[in-house]
Amino acid sequence: MSATTTAESATVKAPAAGAKQPRLFGIDSRFVAPIFITFILLLGQLTYGILESYPVTALAIVAAIAVEMLLGRLLVGRWPHLASAYITGISVGILTRSPYGWPFALCSALSITSKYVLRVRDRHIWNPSNFGISVMLLIAPWAYSTLSIQWGNNLWPMLVIWALGALITYHVRRIHITAVYVVSFFAFAALRSLVNGHTFLAEAAPITGPMYQLFIFFMITDPKTTVRSSKWAQAAVAFAVALVECVLRLDENIHAPYYALFVVGPVANLIEIYLTSRRVRRAQTTAAAAAT
Repeated sequence: MSATTTAESATVKAPAAGAKQPRLFGIDSRFVAPIFITFILLLGQLTYGILESYPVTALAIVAAIAVEMLLGRLLVGRWPHLASAYITGISVGILTRSPYGWPFALCSALSITSKYVLRVRDRHIWNPSNFGISVMLLIAPWAYSTLSIQWGNNLWPMLVIWALGALITYHVRRIHITAVYVVSFFAFAALRSLVNGHTFLAEAAPITGPMYQLFIFFMITDPKTTVRSSKWAQAAVAFAVALVECVLRLDENIHAPYYALFVVGPVANLIEIYLTSRRVRRAQTTAAAAAT
């Protein structure tokens, strides 16, 4: 679902000429997330065959890049950096399930368009791929579904991905978001097991699947669509996402994590934008009063 490494929604404005980008292991951080998500794709496909097919995955990537280039040029007047679009496209390609090709292209197009159209105070408030996937699940459930247990919940590949994902999220100072969400998920899994009579392992098992690896390392940690005020606020939002997901799971909603982030993320961003604007207005009023 990257301005730096873990997120897919790169800033719409191009970086200043000659600006030095942070690096990880000598690699420009803007390329670390694309490399990591490509590794997830290859590991999952070569080991378990998680993709619907290579052509439709390529279609999702090409559609995301094409829409990013078009909107970036038309609306901003610059050619955007394409790492963000690549991450969005490959996320859609991995997570989408459909017997048709058009849902892959449409989901990518909706995801990228949301970055440019659904903006408040020059910020887009939805994670792009989460927005596209959630909208497709709502408007075309007859033609669209998402990756579920195709990875088989095998622990060893997950341990490799968790190690790399933790390193990358730590590098961009978002590891606390992933950690709070994961701990909250397990706590709520225990709660659900008490409520619905399932075993704890049955309730906790989904987090070892490939969908959740993209969710916890790319979607909920996106620097451009997470709140910015403090780490405590970011942790609170991660907990809220896990809480709403738990409620949806108790209602037997199989798309609970997508819908939870779809609702909680924008609400948290809008609250932060409002509070920030109010603080700025108060500061301006105080400065004006002092000047007079």
